[in-house]
Amino acid sequence: MRFAAALVALALSFCFVPPPLQAKAKEPKPFKGSEELLTWINGYRLKPEPDRLPEAVRAMIKSSVTKDMDQAGVYIGFAAGVLGSNPDKAEALITRMFPLDPQDQVLLIKAIAYSGLADWKGIMIKFVERMPARKVLIDKYLFAGKPTLENLPFEENSAAIDINWGYYFATGAEAPVRRIVFVLAWSLDRDSVEKLTVGAMAKWTLAQNASRDPDLLALLKGISVQQDAKTRAPLGEVIEAAETLELAKIRKEALASIEELKSKGPESTRNFNWWGQAGQTVFALGCVAAGALGQVEAGIPCVVGGALSNAALKYLAPGGQ
Repeated sequence: MRFAAALVALALSFCFVPPPLQAKAKEPKPFKGSEELLTWINGYRLKPEPDRLPEAVRAMIKSSVTKDMDQAGVYIGFAAGVLGSNPDKAEALITRMFPLDPQDQVLLIKAIAYSGLADWKGIMIKFVERMPARKVLIDKYLFAGKPTLENLPFEENSAAIDINWGYYFATGAEAPVRRIVFVLAWSLDRDSVEKLTVGAMAKWTLAQNASRDPDLLALLKGISVQQDAKTRAPLGEVIEAAETLELAKIRKEALASIEELKSKGPESTRNFNWWGQAGQTVFALGCVAAGALGQVEAGIPCVVGGALSNAALKYLAPGGQ
């Protein structure tokens, strides 16, 4: 009997096939260059790949995006949107981004603060020790009430439009679009160059993006009926321009309004340095965010990575040709 039992056990041992070893998790592939990164960002909301975010951040850094945070709004907003829409993965994604140079850490800090995660402060605190050089900035978000995305003042932050578009690219969410629509009425402002410029840029980018994004166009139509008269008028022009692809008209009217206000306005509105700072940021969006790898309206010169070449300021500055 013992011999028979041993034979049975031996036979069973040969029949047993061990389960295959668990395949090693496939590492997300790196981006080959800025164009591939921008294409990925532009189509992300249709095919989300959150696990590629750390590689995307590395590609942003390699493209020198983080050298000027005023030019990095789209990328900050995009990273924030990916983190915010993946709360179960956010901490792991952030961990994989390190090590980061202090200069590059600003993008991550703002992305966490703008993410909309319920526990964004708790997540920020977990990474404080890995970013000691940025403790002052971190403390401003954690303890000093530095605005997060939903409270970001457009009139004080020329990158606010860029950041909200970046968040939309990552999520397809309605909230950032509504925030941009909210400042459309400023495109009719005749007292403040700053407000007029922000409103004009909101109008320009909404039309550009809606002309390429049917879902966004449908969203704008739905939002339109809920707006007051001051917003409904320019939003109607946005929708018409997007549907007819007559986008140059919006740019020409915006520049004409800005030229008129600057020439007739008080001295405080005639600061060309402001144009150099705010103008580069908002018109970079028209080049990169609104038309990522598409045909850029009116030939505005730009460089891949979110910044305008100096020549592009002639399209922005009042009096430019």
